[in-house]
Order: sequence, then structure tokens, then C-alpha cells
Amino acid sequence: MRKIILTFFLIISCLSLQAQKSKNFSVLAYYTGDDKQIDNFEIEKLTHIIYSFCHLKDGKLNVDNANDSITIKHLVSLKARNPQLKIMLSLGGWGGCPECSNVFSTDSGRAIFAKSVKEVNDFFKTDGLDLDWEYPTIEGHPGHLYQQADRKNFTELVKVLRDELGNSNELSFAAGGFQKYLDESVEWELVMPLVDRVNIMSYDLVNGYSKVTGHHTPLFSTNKDEESTDRAVKYLLKLGIPPHKIVIGAAFYTRTWKDVANVNNGLYQSGVVTGGVDFKNYKNKLREEKGWKYFWDKKAKAPYWYNEKEQKFATSDDIASIKAKTSYVMKKKLGGIMFWELGQDTERDGMVNAIYKLKTK
Repeated sequence: MRKIILTFFLIISCLSLQAQKSKNFSVLAYYTGDDKQIDNFEIEKLTHIIYSFCHLKDGKLNVDNANDSITIKHLVSLKARNPQLKIMLSLGGWGGCPECSNVFSTDSGRAIFAKSVKEVNDFFKTDGLDLDWEYPTIEGHPGHLYQQADRKNFTELVKVLRDELGNSNELSFAAGGFQKYLDESVEWELVMPLVDRVNIMSYDLVNGYSKVTGHHTPLFSTNKDEESTDRAVKYLLKLGIPPHKIVIGAAFYTRTWKDVANVNNGLYQSGVVTGGVDFKNYKNKLREEKGWKYFWDKKAKAPYWYNEKEQKFATSDDIASIKAKTSYVMKKKLGGIMFWELGQDTERDGMVNAIYKLKTK
């Protein structure tokens, strides 16, 4: 009888530990789709859906149109399927924050915006805001205003948002995963105590303007000057940022170049950026029958593809690299993984499923 009781308690303890590990690991999906597409996905395997994007209108947080409103309301209704699910709204995105530097440069501008965020969240019964200002202080989208004062103004913006939202709503921000952003855009020591997490965009590290190929979302750097997920995480940890507030990013799409010479299987070669491929289309579009060969960089923990006939190169995350990132999060006791974006995944047995299976193992 003692052995039976002991075995029972060991099982309960193991299940409790597993549940705790799973609870501490957030899986955050940026989502750009509509109210119908979302129903095809296993939202029970997510902790957050971040609806992308809202924008500024007259200095206030604005849901752009009726379809967006319908989608947001439907996302909130999904809590019936997954009571632990949080629905957040994201402001901005690449090309979506042209007025941010100007609007957030004054006390009154920040106050008006923060009040509108509270009103919108209360109306939709959403769970908070994700700031995706690309970027404070440094150049982002061509033509968007950026200025030295943005760094301090971003801090003041976060302060007033936290005051307005209290603890009833979550507050996070998407951060560039590259060194210039990390060094110049954010007063980390002042901002991080006020937010629930930072979502590091550890993708597009070789971006759509680059004339040289490379890993766009590597876990590790292959040389000391190469951007990577690990490099950004180490930078923040060294500043004393709590690990549980750091979320790393994954890409569910390729960065692709054409006119790439067959040297080093196309890696680190000159080329011209061209259209990418969503993860759900990898099997169809990156097939050997179409001339593509798959390669794995053991040091970067990152895949890449090269098509000698078409002289094309592609880089992204895949099942192997998302597993490596999941294991990395667990080892470092980080806050979780976010990704761009849910609609690019397969509806079953894809990237989300790979994360979920490993984090609940």
C-alpha cells in the first residue's frame, strides 16, 4: 500500500511539474487573418493571439475597419475553447507607425493614446497591447520620422500606458533583434519593470534590403559579428532583464534571394531579394523535384535551401530549428516563443504543434 501511495504522489508531482513548466512557457501567435481562418488552427496550443495590426488615427489607437472589429470579437470568443488564452492588440508593424515618433513626443500625445488604449481594450474585452513601433530612435521604414528623443519618449509612453491600464491588462513590445536597436532604441532598465515581456524579433536579421544572403532567423551566431537570437538574449540577460520576461521570435516564412552563385550552397553570397515562401508551402515549393536542396547549419541551428538551377537561396525556421529554439527557451528559462505569423503555419502537425509537443513533454 505504501508503494502504491508513493507511486501515486510521484505521478501527481510529475504532472504538476509538467503543468508548471508549460504554464511558464508562453506561445504567442501574431495573427493577420480573419474571423474564419482562425477556427482552423489548434488555438488550445497557444497562450496568446496578438491581432495585427491596429494603427494611429488622430493620435488614438484605432481598429481600422468593420472586418477587423468582427475578427477581434471572434478572437475574444475563442476563450470559450481555451480559457487561458489572452487576446492582445498590436499597434504598428513594419510601415504601420509613421506618426509614432511625432504623436509620442509630448505628454499630451502619450496621455491621449494611453486613454484610447484602455477604452479599446475595455470595449472589446481584450487583454492588452503590444507596441510594434519600428523603430524608436533609429531608422525603420523608409520615410518614417525617427529622432534621438524617441528613446526617452518610448519610456514615458510605457509609463503612462502602465498607469492607465493598471495590472488588469498585459503590456508588451516587439523589439528588433539586431544590435543597433538593442543599443540605441530602448532604456531597458527603465522599461522592462513596467512590461510583461519583450518579444524579440529574432528574424529578418538579414532583411529584405540585404544584397547578401545569410541566416535571417538563426539561433546562434556563426561568427562574432553575426546577429542571432542567442546574441540578443545574452545582451538582455547581461543587463539584468529577468529571463521570464524575454520571449524569442521565430519566422514561419522564408527570406529568399535570386541571382545567387553556386558558392557555399548560396550562403553568404550576393543576390537580389525576391518573394518568400510560407511554412505551409515548404513541401510543395521547396521540393527536390523543383531543384531545391536542404541544408542544416549545425552551428547556427538553422536551415537553408539552395536551388542551383534557378540560382535561388532561401532561409527560415523549420521544424528542426523551432525545436532547437523551444529547447533553448526551456534551458534558459525564458518566457516563451512568439512568431510571425499564425496563418503561415499548417493547420495541423506544423510549427505550433512542434513547440507544444516539446514544451509539454
